[in-house]
Amino acid sequence: MDAFNYKEKAAVDIVIVNWNSGDLLKRCLRSISDYPPKICEIKKIVIVDNGSSDGSMQGVNKKSIPLQLIFNNNNKGFAAACNTGAAHCSSKYLLFLNPDARFQEGVLDGLITFLESNESKAFGICGPRLITDTGEISRTCARFPTLKTMVATSTGLDRLSLRGIKSFHMWDWDHSNSRAVDHVIGAFFLVRTLLFQKLNGFDERFFVYLEDLDFSLRARRIGYRSYYHAGVIAFHEGGGCSKQVKALRLFYSWRSRLLFVFKHMGCLNGFIILLCTIFLEPLIRFLKGLIIRHYQESREAITAGLMLIQDLPKVLSVALKTNKHNKNFCKSSQIKR
Repeated sequence: MDAFNYKEKAAVDIVIVNWNSGDLLKRCLRSISDYPPKICEIKKIVIVDNGSSDGSMQGVNKKSIPLQLIFNNNNKGFAAACNTGAAHCSSKYLLFLNPDARFQEGVLDGLITFLESNESKAFGICGPRLITDTGEISRTCARFPTLKTMVATSTGLDRLSLRGIKSFHMWDWDHSNSRAVDHVIGAFFLVRTLLFQKLNGFDERFFVYLEDLDFSLRARRIGYRSYYHAGVIAFHEGGGCSKQVKALRLFYSWRSRLLFVFKHMGCLNGFIILLCTIFLEPLIRFLKGLIIRHYQESREAITAGLMLIQDLPKVLSVALKTNKHNKNFCKSSQIKR
């Protein structure tokens, strides 16, 4: 890998969206404060609070790092909050960081070194190896979805290791080596700022979930790829504050899936996934919960399903408006690989 001029440190701004993250945010900031960047410079850390009510923002301004705090009166959604934070940034690179993620030694320098190298000109997004608190590697990269993988995900067939059926989540790969991938998870998402601006940021119609996958796909369509860097490590708890509202998390996951499919995979595929998501997946999850006696899981499936049905007119309205302005609306995604 070709090195770049270390005398000119690459500037990085960090955007963190907080929503009732408790002590996770403070641990995240502490890891940044304790991180000694060698070949990059952290110019600014923008924290956008989405109407938290747990006191998680109290005392964060006392950290010995360059903080800028933005307070929303209510939860405007993850994508919108990220865009708000990015609008206050001007460095060469943007790092979107979850409150439940933490820096490990050399992680940011390693990602910047790769993106600054001559061989990385085709890459606009880079993410590290993520580990859990037990040291286990999180399998967080993804393939761009197809109708087959979306149906498999919705029905749970992707978890049965059946021949010819895979999830768009890359659970079948151990994530132990660096490689180009379709998508790296948004928990530790390093982006070239010019690319982020060119794509007008995240699509705010995704309230939460899949806004990062949508961004990766749009980046790919204009020639920028994503890179998974297994040589550097960050900690990611996973779930974070959304663990508090599992039914709501499931609802937004389903909602974003429908928006993604309608936006990128066409009308017919959208309605196929719609039927699977409304009629099959809640039932499968409900029965699974009964069988394994996780009754809370059954209740969450029914609650999320009812929420989705209630919100369906709005979801379809948003999806159809999105596709009206998308030249690929009624075509399958044409991705150069």
